[in-house]
Amino acid sequence: QVHFVESGGGLVQAGGSLRLTCVSSGLATSNSDMGWYRQVPGNQREPVAAISRGGDTAYQDSIKGRFTISKDDARKTVFLQMNELKPEDTAVYFCNAVPPRNHWGQGTQVTVSS
Repeated sequence: QVHFVESGGGLVQAGGSLRLTCVSSGLATSNSDMGWYRQVPGNQREPVAAISRGGDTAYQDSIKGRFTISKDDARKTVFLQMNELKPEDTAVYFCNAVPPRNHWGQGTQVTVSS
């Protein structure tokens, strides 16, 4: 069974940084394209960043140059380094495969104060 556990969120001031971590079980990151998604209450979950099984990356325009996705296949872990955070980055962040599997983790809350 596929399961994701996200961590690393928190409250940070605008301009600050956070590093999110996602541990995958039941799905090898070496064999799967992986991504980070975020959701604001009342809105649909949206893709933020993706990393292919080969390590190629892609980003939503609003976070290009500020966020970096990476992974450690040996630990089946995916990271999202978030710098220069803005209040509009406030959301619950999730990781999943690309395209996403049916099972979502609980996510990790990121709150950016102005």
